[in-house]
Amino acid sequence: MRYMPLNYDKLNAIEGTYFPSMVKSYNNKTFAFWERSFFQRAASVIMADLPEEWIGDVRDFFFYVLFRFGYMPVFNQAEYGYTFQPATLKGYDWYYQPTDAIVTNPALKESLELKIGTDCELLKLTPDYMGIWDIITYYAEKASTLDNAINMSLINNKFPFILGARNKVAGQALKKMLDKVNRGEPAIIYDMKLLNDQTDKVEPFMAWERKHSAKEDYLTTEQLADMQTLLNAFDAEVGIPTIPYQKKERMVASEAESRQIDSQSRATIWVDCLNSSAEKIKRLYPDITLSFELRYDPEKEDADVSSNDDPDRVI
Repeated sequence: MRYMPLNYDKLNAIEGTYFPSMVKSYNNKTFAFWERSFFQRAASVIMADLPEEWIGDVRDFFFYVLFRFGYMPVFNQAEYGYTFQPATLKGYDWYYQPTDAIVTNPALKESLELKIGTDCELLKLTPDYMGIWDIITYYAEKASTLDNAINMSLINNKFPFILGARNKVAGQALKKMLDKVNRGEPAIIYDMKLLNDQTDKVEPFMAWERKHSAKEDYLTTEQLADMQTLLNAFDAEVGIPTIPYQKKERMVASEAESRQIDSQSRATIWVDCLNSSAEKIKRLYPDITLSFELRYDPEKEDADVSSNDDPDRVI
């Protein structure tokens, strides 16, 4: 499922009528690849204990709705039982919270307008009723742009020189010499007669070289390192523990702990918000039990380490 931002038609009209419009940051295959990749990375952060009826494909849809829209109404429907759906919110209460959820689905004969707290209860990922697709698209756009730069770098690094020949004989000689170079021969010997054209005595070869050496350019190795930095930044944003590759051998314990706390900040808010709204669902529908926890919980990892270090433990 491709993400369509709010007011997509207006944004498309603005961008489509601006010339020159050379950079297509979003409408390309690499952006779709990274968007999908980052969504799956983010979805791995939270573990959910869901009702048995919501496993399999329903579970996959559950996580997509949760991360894409940021909320979903949970309600009891005559045909489908306890279920959830994407919805549109409307109305405000005293604390400016939505009062109603409108559910539209092709399987329904008509839309459902549910009163929050009476006919349904909302399960929220974030306190502001937003998903995390803004995070996903932010990093997907940068990864897509860098991905293209890496491809260009790989291609350009294959052709360090551009050679010109005044005639067909000289061109064939250059091709033969390049064949020998690519074959790995340590020395190339050519006939000195090729250096002077028989008609005007002008050298038949012309070479175009880079003004700077390859080492002075933005190397593919540096771009690949920047891609890893970008992936690490996304992981830290959504709650996947990571250590910067530049410091992995000399990072002190306090730095590692600070990095771990930084990576858990948003994910902790998400889990707290999910469990808080799950309690409200439980009060409205006692038969539904939902619970969520971090897949990478530093407190549990510390507890496991402490238990393993206990000298009195039974093995």
